[in-house]
Amino acid sequence: MENKKIRIALTKGRIENKAVDLLEKIGYDVSELRNKGRKLILSVPNENIEVVLAKAADVITYVEHGVCDLGIVGKDTIMEHGGRFYEIADLGFGKCKFALAVKKGTDFFAGYGVKTVATKYPNVTRGYFEKRGIDVDIVKIEGSVELAPLVGLSDGIVDIVETGTTLKENGLEVFCDVAPVSARLIVNTVSLKLKQERVLEIAKLIEENL
Repeated sequence: MENKKIRIALTKGRIENKAVDLLEKIGYDVSELRNKGRKLILSVPNENIEVVLAKAADVITYVEHGVCDLGIVGKDTIMEHGGRFYEIADLGFGKCKFALAVKKGTDFFAGYGVKTVATKYPNVTRGYFEKRGIDVDIVKIEGSVELAPLVGLSDGIVDIVETGTTLKENGLEVFCDVAPVSARLIVNTVSLKLKQERVLEIAKLIEENL
């Protein structure tokens, strides 16, 4: 039972690179992950571990449905999508934050009307304002959310902010922080029972090498 293959889903891109560095630090052979070409399923030799590369929201889907035992994904995706899995560690990399941003020099709370907020993250945004008892209209944007206040679609935006450079270049500024974000290790609820020893061993190695 305990030698069953373990499958780990990694979020493609920035988090993927840091996650591969972490697996290498543990002592795993990550040569296939470094030279992946266009492959999306890769193996870690001698460890009976398979790595699946996916978009952030899909990492959650794969872990939730049990086709992957573990996943490494940003807290932003967890907050927006939720799901049935265990979040077992804050990996401390991929750090950024959710923030409410407005046109430079604007007071978001000035005036009495209901404010409009544009965002790619409607659930995070709704949760933030509901907790504060503030009524807002939320507009979901798929592309560059910074455009919305500039063209008069919204009074502010809620978005992921890393350095703030994009905001600044578009005449926007952070009005207030909404929530900190970093990469998290998640595990499938059934895997934690059926492959407990192996899953916890990998989780422990990951935490020890952060």
